Amino acid sequence: MVHHIVMWKFKEEIKEEQKAQLKQDMAKNLKSLVGKVPGLLTAEFVEEPIPSSTHDMALVTTYEKAGDIAIYAKHPEHVKVADTYVRPYVTERACLDYED
Repeated sequence: MVHHIVMWKFKEEIKEEQKAQLKQDMAKNLKSLVGKVPGLLTAEFVEEPIPSSTHDMALVTTYEKAGDIAIYAKHPEHVKVADTYVRPYVTERACLDYED
């Protein structure tokens, strides 16, 4: 199994009162990709990291094999969700992939 972890920070211009709703929208739409994107087994969205965290939120996904991450990245459903609910609001993307 392959794990793909992506973390983001909100852009500075995002108001504090917007953040909770934006996170909910990100979570709902990113999780909805399970069953739509081949190879994507699970999707968990971390909305409330503990204070020691360096990023505002994270997406933790699992795949059958490493090549499935590239399929996910280019899949039209993922691109639509990312372009609508994630990319307009975030910066400082960090990614870690690993196999177990």
